[in-house]
Amino acid sequence: MSLQGKKIVLGITGSIAAYKAAVLIRLLIKKGAEVQVVITPAGKEFITPITLSALTSKPVISEFFAQRDGSWHSHVALGQWADAMLIAPATASSIGKMAHGVADNMLITTYLSMKAPVFVAPAMDLDMFAHPSTAENLDTLRRYGNHIIEPAEGELASHLVGKGRMEEPENIVAYLERYFEQSAELKGKKIVITAGPTYEKIDPVRFIGNYSSGKMGFALAEECASRGAEVTLVAGPVQLKTSHPGIHRIDVESCEEMYNATTAAFRDAHAAILCAAVADFTPETTADKKIKRESDDLILRLKPTHDIAAELGRMKQPHQQLIGFALETNDEVAHAQGKLQRKNLDFIVLNSLRDAGAGFRHDTNKITIISNTDIKEYPLKPKAEVARDIVDELVRHGQEPL
Repeated sequence: MSLQGKKIVLGITGSIAAYKAAVLIRLLIKKGAEVQVVITPAGKEFITPITLSALTSKPVISEFFAQRDGSWHSHVALGQWADAMLIAPATASSIGKMAHGVADNMLITTYLSMKAPVFVAPAMDLDMFAHPSTAENLDTLRRYGNHIIEPAEGELASHLVGKGRMEEPENIVAYLERYFEQSAELKGKKIVITAGPTYEKIDPVRFIGNYSSGKMGFALAEECASRGAEVTLVAGPVQLKTSHPGIHRIDVESCEEMYNATTAAFRDAHAAILCAAVADFTPETTADKKIKRESDDLILRLKPTHDIAAELGRMKQPHQQLIGFALETNDEVAHAQGKLQRKNLDFIVLNSLRDAGAGFRHDTNKITIISNTDIKEYPLKPKAEVARDIVDELVRHGQEPL
């Protein structure tokens, strides 16, 4: 049982769907989980703490200060205790507070202190769920790495019918079970991931580079680590941070540095995902002083950089997987299929700059995964969700022998 012994903080907010929390608690406890309820003041208008405490065998936490004797509830301790936090139901108001750090109740402060993964099950009327502010707040939570359990369509408290009904408790529990099962999928595996651009120096203040933000590669690193992998992230010059302790980060600047770090790490790795936008050319010579503008023309002689994907393709052993990326502007599938063969890749992730919201700098991406036997197209999604799709494919491809 994947929930056996798991410690779960259940956050309940002020929604009529709070009545489902009673069923949710019973199901979680039957699966072997330990449940601690944190409820907002509005949530107590819909379901009583007495009911929740009876079901969990624990006092319900709602206020910072439970007594007048100086004792208080530590949201920090809850964040360290839990294996997961589930907020169900999550109202539009609480989702907005989570997205913007409005820590005005115990539930939000617990969320902001949470070290474990967070799952959010929205519940609201269809117009509220469809409102642009709600959609933007949910996208923000996804970018933060939260897992959104999409609401179902059905009859709502307003008696209107549409999307906004909190997912049924049985399905929420199944979602959590799948997550914890996946969290061990890559246990014991070593995965190398490259991310971001490379900068090729012209002189001490100028370089050749590109617009890569590194967001896709960092999302992949977090996803692989969350599934139990030991990740080596070789990162070009980006302004991003990692959060999972299973990620070992190596910061580099040039293609030469990325090549050396990646080839060294790949030797004892089980897989590599080459997400970095590596410069194809570098200046033949680098000036040691700033080049002055003495004429209107500056002529640079460029030479090819290392082809990291091709080198890893040559190094690859039967037990290893190699995944590449292709960012194309035309004849996308044909170019990606050619790269798949030339570089000896197991599959390739295709982006097209013709797709709005995909490619460099965006928080979303639209991909096509191409292998020797299949082509799979995916809709536009936040990069955290795209990372899950790619790692799902890695696991499927790697069942033999990875």
